Amino acid sequence: MSSTETAGNTAQTWSAFAAAEPELAATVRERFGRYTHHVLATVRKDGSPRLTGLEVNFRFEELWLAMMPNSRKALDLRRDPRCSLLANPGGGTDMDGGDVRVSGRATEVTDPETLERFATEVGAPPPFHLFLVEPTEVVRTSVEGDELVVRTWTPGRPVRTIRRGNDDSPPREDS
Repeated sequence: MSSTETAGNTAQTWSAFAAAEPELAATVRERFGRYTHHVLATVRKDGSPRLTGLEVNFRFEELWLAMMPNSRKALDLRRDPRCSLLANPGGGTDMDGGDVRVSGRATEVTDPETLERFATEVGAPPPFHLFLVEPTEVVRTSVEGDELVVRTWTPGRPVRTIRRGNDDSPPREDS
């Protein structure tokens, strides 16, 4: 289990998150598994955000991002590993399964054995950049009945659940 410090947030591997919060981790994986393409937010050289599409891979009990050589998103992550992934929400407005987002750090993996193992597993020939995602926040937003429900996880804390109605009532936190 690796753990790193980034801007005040402790990052840890996906497998450590999944061990700590298996129900939320399974929901997030299922949501990402519905579609092939998702959205990655990175930080450009000038500090502005960059949104790009990509595939998300859950392999070897971890969350991986593979990218074409020298793609802008790969260069962004090499320079600044902070990122957010948003699962493809699908069509319509029914929020089927809710929205899920994983934010954290994406650290490039250059170990030849890991690259070869990943390439064999996914059937992608090198060269490519491979990044291991270390979550610092996982969020699922869904609709339950008449309420918007936001479940948030950060390392070292249990999942928080906040509910909002369709009225002027303040949000409330499950205890």
